[in-house]
Amino acid sequence: MQIRLPQKFPASLATLALAPLALWHSAAFAQDDQPPGGPPMGGDQFVIGVGGMYEPGYLGSDSYRFQPLPVVDIKYDRFFANFEDGIGLNLIDTENVTIGAGVTMADNYRASDAPEGIGKLSFGVGARGFVKLRQAGFEATLGGMQIVTGSTGGFVADATVSRPVFINESFMLMPSVGVRWADAKHNDRYFGVNAAQSTASGLSQFSTGSGFLDAKAELGSMYLVTDRISMGVNAGVTTLLGDVRNSPIVERRTSPYVLAFVGYRF
Repeated sequence: MQIRLPQKFPASLATLALAPLALWHSAAFAQDDQPPGGPPMGGDQFVIGVGGMYEPGYLGSDSYRFQPLPVVDIKYDRFFANFEDGIGLNLIDTENVTIGAGVTMADNYRASDAPEGIGKLSFGVGARGFVKLRQAGFEATLGGMQIVTGSTGGFVADATVSRPVFINESFMLMPSVGVRWADAKHNDRYFGVNAAQSTASGLSQFSTGSGFLDAKAELGSMYLVTDRISMGVNAGVTTLLGDVRNSPIVERRTSPYVLAFVGYRF
């Protein structure tokens, strides 16, 4: 199985916006004896669908675009495939703790989305490990990705806390907050402007080190049309943190985005 977004799609925002989908579907399609507001029950699931996202062309861009995208949330025994954790295996998977590893997308953008003369950031793949803790209805995730091919290289860590709020048996809200940290290699290749890029673009040279990359807050919603069909809207805002905010390619430090989707559970 292969999951790949179009080259022009900013993988970072795709991950931010689609991260809660796995928990939404697990919780919403859970067994009838699950207590309201409790952690999602285990079990295999196969959800696919289509969606569309309105988001910046890259982190820090002032221009927006609409991008169609697939929705994938598959769990079979220890195997998983989703946009939060990529494709991989859950090494430990209990009611309160999940530890897994896999491969996932890394940040990228097209040359046409970046300021003229900066060029593109190629599609990349990273090796990701994560720990998820569930207690009192909350889910906290701590993960890390080492980019192994394409994109910026380097390492990116993330932390997210979310909690499903069941309005009724068909409608659920999912507030979440999160933050990311990246090493100097990632931050400098994404936001840096070297001598050649400075000459081509007219922007000042810029270099940065490791530090917090961005923070986000989201409110997702999902409605079960039937026991197999779901639809939802997820709106969020992400803001750049630390020295990357001062990069010459950053035109807007804080940016909203919105995603709508329809999914079908087999």
